[in-house]
Amino acid sequence: MQKGYRQWLALAAMSLGTFMGLLDVTVVNVALPTMATHFNSTFTDLQWVLNIYTLVLAVSLLILSKMGDMYGRKKIFVASIILFVVASAVNGFAPNLLVLDIGRGVQAIGGAGMNSLAMALVASNFSGSKRGLALGILGSVIGISTASGPLIGGYLVEAFGWSSIFFVNVPVGVLTVILTLVYVNETPSYGANERIDFAGMGLSAATLFSLIYGLIQKEGHNTWAWTDMRVAGWLIAAVVLFIAFIFAEQHVKKPMIDLSMFKSVHLIGTLVVATGLGIALYSFNAFMTVMMQNYMGYSAFDTGVRQLTISVWSLILGPITGMLGARFSKKRLIGFSLFVGGIGFLLFMNAVSTRLSFGDMWPAMILMGITNGLVNPLLNTAGMEGVAPQEMGMASGLINVFRQIGTTIGVVGLGLIQDSRYETYLGAHLSKITGMPGALATTLKKVLVDAGPFAGHGVAFSKRMGHMPFAHDFQTVVLAAYRNSMQGIMLAAAIVLFVAGIAALVLMRDHQESTDVE
Repeated sequence: MQKGYRQWLALAAMSLGTFMGLLDVTVVNVALPTMATHFNSTFTDLQWVLNIYTLVLAVSLLILSKMGDMYGRKKIFVASIILFVVASAVNGFAPNLLVLDIGRGVQAIGGAGMNSLAMALVASNFSGSKRGLALGILGSVIGISTASGPLIGGYLVEAFGWSSIFFVNVPVGVLTVILTLVYVNETPSYGANERIDFAGMGLSAATLFSLIYGLIQKEGHNTWAWTDMRVAGWLIAAVVLFIAFIFAEQHVKKPMIDLSMFKSVHLIGTLVVATGLGIALYSFNAFMTVMMQNYMGYSAFDTGVRQLTISVWSLILGPITGMLGARFSKKRLIGFSLFVGGIGFLLFMNAVSTRLSFGDMWPAMILMGITNGLVNPLLNTAGMEGVAPQEMGMASGLINVFRQIGTTIGVVGLGLIQDSRYETYLGAHLSKITGMPGALATTLKKVLVDAGPFAGHGVAFSKRMGHMPFAHDFQTVVLAAYRNSMQGIMLAAAIVLFVAGIAALVLMRDHQESTDVE
């Protein structure tokens, strides 16, 4: 077989691995109601099926990136796929939530290796203009995998049951292992005979664990103040551990991360953009999915189909980003594409109403999709430029870590904005409903705030409320409060993308004008 064909089959293997690893971040969302019935459990307990994957994925990314750089990225990539497939099978057969939670944690370790090393393997298996094209295609896969979770998950759950979202990984994973073993070229084992920086690995893992877990605690308990030690304690620990990590890395002969990498203004700009994407675009998927299902009445599958308006642009634009990046300034393409997404969020904010339809949404969703379809592939390509071969795995890992941290920060931060605006609107308008006693207005406000914006529609349109003489006015206020809260989220997301766009234009460097260290 000609070398060209072997290269593209190698890319297929790395794309499949990335797709599986990232898809499992979101695909479980739509299966939670079915899981709740199957395990006879509460949604609060089931939240850890999601959270444990996010937590372990973030903690493992940098460690597996470093292991790949040291011992060969192909070896660690294949081992990660095998671990992911085995854990997926265990999850599908899980007899209880404890087994499922443990399986999800193990699965996340495999997913971290697949996600962090695929980009570096592409960079080392391709060169010249083909590298830009290949990284562009991989960026498309990253973009579409996150957005297609509701569509794929909705179809699998409705057609085959909740366990199918795990079992489907088995044949796909076996195919990925075969393609990788046959067609992917191994990278040199940089530093295989050197001592492992256990202190750096342990401290980096503990730092990310404390940060992500603290944010998860805040997300799950929005009534807890930031100063509550159940939240603040973890965030303070993250800061202390991060300082200890920096100190340790400065005094190790061969550190886990060469801190001189962060002298590159270009790398800092790349990581700011990755974080901004996570905060604005990827975390917003969760809020939009709930809005379409709980407030607009779409099924999980119908929601996924409509969200193709965003994700399809990754397929359309990803393959051509290599050509665009070779012809035009990457930092300008990234910066102005982020501005397009910001405009999309502003259009969305203006379109939101108590009678929102898909016809009102799609123009904004197209702009958001264009941003996702252009920025992700270009960011991957730009992030690998000027990086030493032995550090490509770590650079890839850092981009993935900051994207993941951004997503977690976005879910928490945007959620707090939503909760605040929702509660404020209810407080200002419930008491004005004609015929509603003041004491009942206070009680209903507490019920709605405790249930949260996601569940407000269910409370307002319950059979019990439907018999109240003021039901229509009450429902109108709840819908308006939710609209107001979503507008706050969209405004915040727009600002984040505008700031990320400015950071790209100011901090990032085009390859011909940059040096590794500035």
